[in-house]
Amino acid sequence: MHKLTKAEVMREVKDYIYITLGLISYSLGWAAFLLPYQITTGGTTGIGAIIYYATGFPIQWSYFIINAVLMTFAIRILGPRFSIKTTYAIFVLTFLLWLFQLIVNNYVVAPDMTPDGKPLLLGAGQDFMACIIGAAMCGVGLGITFNYNGSTGGTDIIAAVVNKYRDVSLGRMIMICDVFIIGSCYFIFHDWRRVIFGFVTLFIIGVVLDWIINSARQSVQFFIFSKKYDEIADHIIR
Repeated sequence: MHKLTKAEVMREVKDYIYITLGLISYSLGWAAFLLPYQITTGGTTGIGAIIYYATGFPIQWSYFIINAVLMTFAIRILGPRFSIKTTYAIFVLTFLLWLFQLIVNNYVVAPDMTPDGKPLLLGAGQDFMACIIGAAMCGVGLGITFNYNGSTGGTDIIAAVVNKYRDVSLGRMIMICDVFIIGSCYFIFHDWRRVIFGFVTLFIIGVVLDWIINSARQSVQFFIFSKKYDEIADHIIR
């Protein structure tokens, strides 16, 4: 059995710290901006939001139950290595979604309130601005989480499983799932504006997510001119 070095342990600790910070941004975006303004997007969090809007069942428990079922199959199919940090993220995000809703709904003073008493931090009629801010926070959170080898589960798991057995790219599978999830919110609100907000949210999350991930990538290129290029190449490869 491989024994972890001190550097590897510190790298793992760093990953979990940054994954947690990313999940804080993600859950706060939902609790403070997306949920109060009844905006949804893709993923199992989006499914949980739709269930919440329709029935009042807490989003964190829908998210947790759906992911628990998916993870049961994912561990068997994809192996435990894929699942460790994803399982951590699912438990932490479930807790943070509950915590920030509790804080926002009970301890935050806002200029306006929803009919059921939830604060509207930006005031009534500011749905589009809430969509932008909430989506940006979710995108930043997901970007940080993915940069440090984490995942929030959900459609990521579905896409990974389908990709293993079918020639369908991860991105395409996730997009198909998200389009279906966002489109289904029409049957709750009977308002195409909510569907449009959902796709705008999804687009902004994607743009911010790509920006965070690409900005973290660094590369250095060296040009070495020498008659002994074979020997140099051998030493570099070693």
